[in-house]
Amino acid sequence: MTSGLPSAITGLLLLASRIACLIVIAAFVVFVVDQAGSASAHQQNEISEGSAPTPSTSSAKHESTLHRTLDETSDALTSPFASVVSGSESQWTIHIVRTVLALLAYGLGVGFLVRFIRVRV
Repeated sequence: MTSGLPSAITGLLLLASRIACLIVIAAFVVFVVDQAGSASAHQQNEISEGSAPTPSTSSAKHESTLHRTLDETSDALTSPFASVVSGSESQWTIHIVRTVLALLAYGLGVGFLVRFIRVRV
């Protein structure tokens, strides 16, 4: 028979794992939407003004507090995996690899740990 403390700990671990995964996924979705919007705006500028380079207004965009908080939290959650992509200059590669590794660690890794704790207790 299991005691209440390990059950509470595993419940908190699962909740924290799910929240971390949701934050990382939401931040990646926001990144994809921002990149798609920037690419679209860039293509529209190229079409309307020819091939002359114009300063990008997307780099100076105003981020909401929620967007900034989501980015900062996701960066904190994925920072342990930053060294894996430290040599890459592609923002897509950096975001995809860090997101996948975070989901593996926080989703599968914590899920495995919780199952291990439940079996041992």
